[in-house]
Amino acid sequence: MFCLTVESCCCCSRRSGGEDDASVDDPETVASQVHMSIKNSTARRNLGYLSCGTGNPIDDCWRCDSDWHNNRQRLADCGIGFGRNAIGGRDGKLYVVTDAGDDDPVNPKEGTLRYAVIQDEPLWIIFKRDMVITLKQELIMNSFKTIDGRGANVHIANGACITIQYVTNVIIHGLHIHDCRPTGNAMVRSSPSHYGWRTMADGDAVSIFGSSHVWVDHCSLSNCADGLVDAIMGSTAITVSNNYFTHHNEVMLLGHSDSYLKDKAMQVTIAFNHFGEGLIQRMPRCRHGYFHVVNNDYTHWEMYAIGGSAEPTINSQGNRYLAPTNPFAKEVTKRVETAQTTWKGWNWRSEGDLLLNGAFFTPSGAGASASYSRASSLGAKSSSMVGTITSGAGVLSCRKGSSC
Repeated sequence: MFCLTVESCCCCSRRSGGEDDASVDDPETVASQVHMSIKNSTARRNLGYLSCGTGNPIDDCWRCDSDWHNNRQRLADCGIGFGRNAIGGRDGKLYVVTDAGDDDPVNPKEGTLRYAVIQDEPLWIIFKRDMVITLKQELIMNSFKTIDGRGANVHIANGACITIQYVTNVIIHGLHIHDCRPTGNAMVRSSPSHYGWRTMADGDAVSIFGSSHVWVDHCSLSNCADGLVDAIMGSTAITVSNNYFTHHNEVMLLGHSDSYLKDKAMQVTIAFNHFGEGLIQRMPRCRHGYFHVVNNDYTHWEMYAIGGSAEPTINSQGNRYLAPTNPFAKEVTKRVETAQTTWKGWNWRSEGDLLLNGAFFTPSGAGASASYSRASSLGAKSSSMVGTITSGAGVLSCRKGSSC
């Protein structure tokens, strides 16, 4: 869904995204709505209503508003892709984090980030000031929460990081998440009424486990012990957008294992991200499900950009792929530990991608339209626009009283 003006955001129709509703709208219908929105927005622009349009449909929905800090929850109506129905804490109160500490993961203090994310009611969580939060144990999120770092310089770093497990409707926006480390073998609270024993966590920046309606937007992620964004164990209806990924090996894992068949229902949109310096592989690495990789800027990889196993459907549209100088690493794609006789039937396609410095994408499959419709979640822009669309990737410098 495209919301291309501040005025139009509140008018965008969307479902509430209940816990039992992990499916998304019919992709063909979504595509026609997208094209209609683009046509309408062009008419509005000609009337002078849109003064800061970037061509990035998420940003054009809210960044024009100099009063964004008083309209924070409007962001929830700006989502696109398979995770567009993630409303987070849109319908709840604002909660202000005033304490950067994490002294007691079982009995967190009021004012801390951990206290906020475990509450049962919807909350839109913001920060009173700049802070570095070093978590002793995983930050286990409850449903219907938004963590919104706009207006402050917020780092989650040098400890545990974010776990989204068996919940729904979570938005993570505007955070620096880096240097995450394995933690665990400890008690951690997940709600006001429950805490339990956690075994060792891998050290992901954002771990999505058995969850739906999740949106990770405008974060800067780097240098963690395991993945930067991992989604496994039947997670679906996810959008990862406008993020800046740097200095990491295995960037993004989507799908638990080749034998875990519940991930066949997974639908993930990877849009408008910048995959930058110091990255090696898995941007993303997919299993089983349906993956729309659209209008991203790939400027660095050492091994490959997009990989997969267990017959995922990968729809790559309007991306910019700049291959490394290494003559043996020009291929965008990698089929992981699979014979060509097997993977030649997988539906992987490249449409409108810009392939630079010898980059090449190896397509496969007969192009089954039903499969690709399940891996389509928004209309791709021209790859020539990728530089503009992704120019604001990562954490934005937002200050009250001016547009971001």
